[in-house]
Amino acid sequence: MDGPRSLNAAYIPVPLDSHTSSEDEDSDDQTLAIRYSPDDRYCLVYIIFFLMGIGSLLPWNFFITAKSYWLYKMSNSTEEQRSDLSDYFESYLTFASTVPSVLCLILNYIFINRVSPNVRILSSLFVILFVFVVTTVLVKVDVSHCKVEFFAGTLASVAIVSGASNVFCGSVFGISGYFPMRISQAIIAGQAMGGTLSAVASVVDLALAEDVTDSALAYFLTADIFILLCIFAYLLLPKLAFSRHYMMVVPFTIPGEDSEGAASFHIPPLKLILRKTWVLGLSVFYVFCVTIMVFPAVSSGIQSVHKDSGSPWTTTYFVPLTGFLLYNVADFCGRQATAWLQVPGPTSLVLPALVLCRSALVPLVIFCNYQPRDHLHTVLFHHDVYPMVFNCLLGLSNGYLGTLPMIYGPKVVPREQAEATGVVMSFFLTLGLAVGSALSLVLVHAI
Repeated sequence: MDGPRSLNAAYIPVPLDSHTSSEDEDSDDQTLAIRYSPDDRYCLVYIIFFLMGIGSLLPWNFFITAKSYWLYKMSNSTEEQRSDLSDYFESYLTFASTVPSVLCLILNYIFINRVSPNVRILSSLFVILFVFVVTTVLVKVDVSHCKVEFFAGTLASVAIVSGASNVFCGSVFGISGYFPMRISQAIIAGQAMGGTLSAVASVVDLALAEDVTDSALAYFLTADIFILLCIFAYLLLPKLAFSRHYMMVVPFTIPGEDSEGAASFHIPPLKLILRKTWVLGLSVFYVFCVTIMVFPAVSSGIQSVHKDSGSPWTTTYFVPLTGFLLYNVADFCGRQATAWLQVPGPTSLVLPALVLCRSALVPLVIFCNYQPRDHLHTVLFHHDVYPMVFNCLLGLSNGYLGTLPMIYGPKVVPREQAEATGVVMSFFLTLGLAVGSALSLVLVHAI
């Protein structure tokens, strides 16, 4: 590959061996159109896709970082009270979010040529907005008499939001495959920024709000406003010349008709896509599987070894800062680094080797001061600096090694398969989250 410059260069499609002469002419026209593309004035398209990236993971991040609020709702008290619901809430939340996501991404792939990206993206954003508005309304509702029902409703909300978020993310990442590679990188960097913003909002709310419900209300209202911002930003996208220039060659036909008006329903060639991307896909799968095994289910349970001192740092702010903010900042740095450095390349065996090396982070996090420990009582790392270092390594490696294969995938296939490949790569990512969340349930119960 050409180094950092390749990320900002225009993408020229890979020719298909089976092209007819007319198809070759169309391909040449598309290549010339892309090669002489207009400028992205004021980087507006980059910023919009960056916002879309934030919006794709913001709902999930807002759910998992509001830990103090969920514990309050589960116990109706600001004091910690042990129960199965509170001890394993993050694991249940993670599992509930990832299983429906896999199913939604499969449907997204099947209907990729049946339902336009506009319909998929806007409908998923409105579903997310509706669920978050309901969640915001419930903040001030007393659920002490129906905790189990509230718990079940929360998991259902997470399942719906996660399914819609993955349709949204897969669709946005799919259409980004028609743009230069830096647009794909903008989405992935935006996803990390979504986690960082949610963690910052959580810490600010804890510092400013005296009541946990007031803090949660401001927290979820922030999410509502940002989802609305994503909707307006996406509606602006077709009005920009840079965006129209690349989107005019998107091979989406009118649903139910082919070029001759006959009924058709084309599913992209999965075998051909997998033949070129299976190593990249498995790399994405394993990166996020390892990450979700310990984040947030285990990392958010790591307590300061000086918690008994009673200082705000060791009690109120330790988990939000070290368990969420530090990880998300490191994740963002790792993803943003791919804008300037793209090594190893898409065909290098070093990439999957580095991905496998991340396995060592799982036992390192487990043997920090995670509490409560019912079975595995050994704590090897008796200092607060250890979870900070391990969370940084977890986030930095997740951001960098998770981004590279995601931006490589749509670029190693013919242009007309770029959107479908983006959805396939998103599927591998979500499958990794699903398997990792199932393993995190086992892991948390085993500690």
